[in-house]
Amino acid sequence: MVDSPARIAARFLATMMAIAALLLVVRTVVARATSDAAYDTVIVNGRVMDPESGLDAVRSVGIRDGKIAAISEGALSGKNSIDAKGMVVAPGFIDPHEHGQEPRNYGFQARDGVTTSLELEGGTDDVAKWYAEREGKSLINFGVSIGHIPVRAAAMSGVAAGSISGARSVENAEELFHRAAKPEELAEILEMLETGMKQGALAEGMGINYTPGATRWEIVEAFRVAAKFHAPVHVHLRYAGLIEPETGLNAIEEVIAASAATGAPLQVVHITSMGLKNTPQLIAMVEGAQKHGLDVTTECYPYTAASTALESAIFDPGWQQRMGIDFHDIQWADTGERLTVETFEKYRKQGGIVVIHAIPEAAARAAVSSPIVMIGSDGMPITGPKIHPRGQGSYARVLGHYVREEKALDLMTALRKMTLMPAQRLEKRAPIFKNKGRIRVGADADITIFDPNRVIDKATFDEPLQASEGIPFVLVNGVLVVKDSKLVDGVLPGRAARAPLTN
Repeated sequence: MVDSPARIAARFLATMMAIAALLLVVRTVVARATSDAAYDTVIVNGRVMDPESGLDAVRSVGIRDGKIAAISEGALSGKNSIDAKGMVVAPGFIDPHEHGQEPRNYGFQARDGVTTSLELEGGTDDVAKWYAEREGKSLINFGVSIGHIPVRAAAMSGVAAGSISGARSVENAEELFHRAAKPEELAEILEMLETGMKQGALAEGMGINYTPGATRWEIVEAFRVAAKFHAPVHVHLRYAGLIEPETGLNAIEEVIAASAATGAPLQVVHITSMGLKNTPQLIAMVEGAQKHGLDVTTECYPYTAASTALESAIFDPGWQQRMGIDFHDIQWADTGERLTVETFEKYRKQGGIVVIHAIPEAAARAAVSSPIVMIGSDGMPITGPKIHPRGQGSYARVLGHYVREEKALDLMTALRKMTLMPAQRLEKRAPIFKNKGRIRVGADADITIFDPNRVIDKATFDEPLQASEGIPFVLVNGVLVVKDSKLVDGVLPGRAARAPLTN
């Protein structure tokens, strides 16, 4: 039977309507996909390196609402685009040890690739106040520990210390640091440590070398508080010396024992300035503890000098023999001059920061190259023109000097030591770190983009206040804080890196 012209026309019209409806659906899907792909910022053509997954390939990264929203082999579109051709796209560096928690320090750190700066050795005696003072005012992310030194000074003097420097300024501070706590004082110390944990401290900070009067039992009791909150204890060891029994090896035994006895995780800070020429032995102690199931980690900075306050207990009589150095190895940060007997006594009474040239290059290299030693700058507040350069150049120095020039370690290992390892150290205590130190979908868009062929530290002991080079872009929570190697004006995207509050 032959269809009539009318039936043929009706069938043709129905087919055309079906095709039109299908095209409308396709256009809607394409429009929605295009809308979904319109990210706040896209990073294109970069070599994406993620220490967690092992990804090392050219990828596009899409950022939306401060998070990494896409990682693609293909092109992505966004409101803003960063061409990272020839550069590495890495997780933002996490510094677990930075004392200079101030805008100027943050600026140098951002240009060194740091996106999260943490004061975990010294800490504070008022965690809530510390965070409140920085909320909404910071270029990069920030976090703090409850500090045994300022807590001890406050509990034993009745005066709030605030920080290590504040603790040193407390009346009769040195007398307090050198004597044992009375039972009622120890009870107050432990109560204040617990309060800090409840206020969201990331860790417990401890500088036993600065408080020689603290008994071994006081240290164990402080570890017990940290264990209650599953918080790591970041410890400056009791000794940094070469003569038994006051050696770094003896000192590391004390805190590994405290960790084992209480269950508190342990981080040994700046292992090179504690071990000096015996640094490989201390690293071996950490590695052995890990192999036997203890939660023990460590960190270093990539320099051959330490730095601290000249008036501290570290320079109590006998320091030359303990550290194997003399007056000329001490550099006054205000002027850069090397000390003599006379100037040592003068400046020690005055008080101030010195640079201590005591770490052998072999010790620094051993720590930087070790896969179990993370990087932490131990940067100081900028108080003088000749301060230690570590707060301005630690991360670029590892990448430029030790990875590219010395080939002491490979690039992925270096990145792991700067990003994933510090994040993993803290994520059990502070789940916020599960989304830091990684390049993956859902992670915080804290990203450092650097040229592996050009990145280098420019800060030196003679001219320390110089920014690193070869790090043209740094993003914090998806916001550019460094663009074309310069700080971006008027942006403060840094957020608190904090443990959950508890009652």
